[in-house]
Amino acid sequence: MSSRVVVEGAQRAPHRSLFKAMGYTDEELKKPLIGIVNSQNDIVPGHIHLDTIVDAVKTGVLMGGGTPITFPAIAVCDGIAMGHKGMHYSLVTRELIADSVEAMAYAHGFDALVMVPNCDKNVPAMLMAAARINVPTVIISGGAMLAGKVTCNPNDVSLSSVFEAVGSVATGKLTDEELYEYEEKACPTCGSCSGMFTANSMNCLTEVLGLGLPGNGTIPAVYSERIRLAKQAGLKVMEMLEKNIRPLDLMTDKAFDNALTVDMALGCSTNSMLHLPAIAYEAGIELSLEKANEISERTPNLCRLSPAGHHHIQDLYEAGGVQAVMKELSKKDLLHLDIMTVTGKTIGENIESSVNRNNTVIRNIEEPYSATGGIAVLKGNIAPLGCVVKRSAVADEMMKHTGPARIFDSEEDTIKAILGGDIKAGDVVVIRYEGPKGGPGMREMLSPTSALAGMGLDKQVALLTDGRFSGATKGASIGHVSPEAAVGGPIALVQEGDIISIDIPNYSIHLEVDDAELESRQKEWKPRPPKIDKGYLVRYAALVTSANTGAVLKA
Repeated sequence: MSSRVVVEGAQRAPHRSLFKAMGYTDEELKKPLIGIVNSQNDIVPGHIHLDTIVDAVKTGVLMGGGTPITFPAIAVCDGIAMGHKGMHYSLVTRELIADSVEAMAYAHGFDALVMVPNCDKNVPAMLMAAARINVPTVIISGGAMLAGKVTCNPNDVSLSSVFEAVGSVATGKLTDEELYEYEEKACPTCGSCSGMFTANSMNCLTEVLGLGLPGNGTIPAVYSERIRLAKQAGLKVMEMLEKNIRPLDLMTDKAFDNALTVDMALGCSTNSMLHLPAIAYEAGIELSLEKANEISERTPNLCRLSPAGHHHIQDLYEAGGVQAVMKELSKKDLLHLDIMTVTGKTIGENIESSVNRNNTVIRNIEEPYSATGGIAVLKGNIAPLGCVVKRSAVADEMMKHTGPARIFDSEEDTIKAILGGDIKAGDVVVIRYEGPKGGPGMREMLSPTSALAGMGLDKQVALLTDGRFSGATKGASIGHVSPEAAVGGPIALVQEGDIISIDIPNYSIHLEVDDAELESRQKEWKPRPPKIDKGYLVRYAALVTSANTGAVLKA
């Protein structure tokens, strides 16, 4: 693909006239046309400032000899969409964003792209689009929010703290006035929410996949260094264009191995187990959940950022960032260091001078939090194709748990039961018909998990769903159960009071019901009518695949 197809030759005089209608000059049209994907809007805290980032990128492109041209992408704030019908529309925007970037890039013949995302679905969507389009591309995100401070908590706080505070108010542990202070102060700046939630997980992994410059995952949104990095992104895309280095040259099998390895070391969001397979799919690479456990077995967990611990992204930044984490992993030869990146250097060259400045935020590899990685994939008769848990955010006493199933067919019913005091210590809460097809849209469920945490039950109650959990979730919250209930997966067959056994260290989850009984229940099961019967979600549900394959769309 080349911009010359839209600006060169006598036959393109009509095309050039349209460019000139927008004020472009002949001199600008002779230069490479660089598309800048801007996901700025006024409804997402991580995106409200992105015009500033885009302006810096444009400066970098101009310095590098290109002509920058911006176009938009949508973005949903998962926090605002949480807990109501709006969350059906969150994950599904990943495909809308990837599709729209693809359409704009091909329709206008851009020579290269700089993509400016920040929050949950935008980052994987733009990585997916980068793999599809495969022109020189750099990802530069908007950066993380700073953590907040409240008088009633000695630790820094974040959005997840506010959700947990709601549960604490319900049990009398906090007052309404204290909850209001959380509301006022937990999210003090623009940027992606300050913990190792989904947005920051994926922003960190752009550095590992080679499409984000060092620091892209951790430099806070409000630091001037973020603007300087955006200018560098504009310059670097021009270098990538000159050298003809493209996304598929970077996003190789080895690069995805690296991404899973760093994912395990950082303790990233379980949503990375949806997004990495989907990005790999666009790159023509199969990334199975089995590989995640294989890599987890050999990768120590070095970081426990919120919600797994009290540190936040700004602490990781000050400790040396993603590059310092990779430097620690390299000490035991856990990474492929020969992978090229958008710096024009390899991973090994990028981390050569990196230093771990705080070994309480980034543990030395000889003294990890655990010998195994932050995410585990469990399998068993209730999830034959797998399910996912953020192991690093699970209390020791919940690593193995057996209890009676409490059955709910929607998130809303679950929240009512939790806040109504109907869930007891030892229960296994099962939330089903919330998967990619059944949701539809595989809603995140931060409200029920946070309510349990705020009530002090996260160390006594497990949750299991064919939907998914926010990266801000902690506790034995097990999502992505595959096959999902809507297609007759075994989770649809669980009955109230059935015993479920969870063994995270051994990657096992089992419904204590014999095969003959399950077979009988399967014969009686009938599909449920769709929860939403018009619009985009109907088309999405018809095309979406299982969570274990990344919930990608296939015709």
